[in-house]
Amino acid sequence: MLEIDGMKLVQTRAILSYIAGKYNLYGADLKERACIDMYVEGAVDLAALVLSYFFLPECDKEKQRNLMKERAWKRYFPVYNKALEGKEFLVGNKLSWADVYLLDDILQLEEFHPDILEKFANLQAFKKRMQEIPTIKKFLQPGGQRQPMADDVYISTVKKLVFS
Repeated sequence: MLEIDGMKLVQTRAILSYIAGKYNLYGADLKERACIDMYVEGAVDLAALVLSYFFLPECDKEKQRNLMKERAWKRYFPVYNKALEGKEFLVGNKLSWADVYLLDDILQLEEFHPDILEKFANLQAFKKRMQEIPTIKKFLQPGGQRQPMADDVYISTVKKLVFS
């Protein structure tokens, strides 16, 4: 839950949408917002492949690692790579929360597959640009605020809540 502007918001995407709108990361008009939502939903789907890895039995983890790469290469990254052709950001001419979400997906996938971007020049350039944005650069530095994808405490807590 996030308490902001006199409201109590729950649900991750509702919180992120509100923050994106408040801080001008949600497009210039309704069409841009729709495109941002579209790219965010794809990034959410891709992130779910990564997150589910941590809750699988050991015998299924290698298969999931391969599935992450296959889906990224065949389904998601070609779309994002094309969207970035000749552009700095996914939508419009400025940073949006879709760009931030995509960067996070890329960084997570690289932890499993360091070569994940080898076929996607536009995504490679995008990642490099995004990592040079001062606030993102600071966030990603060792000792910064970026948290691991899923540590043992998180995994244990989720298993107790969901699978018990």
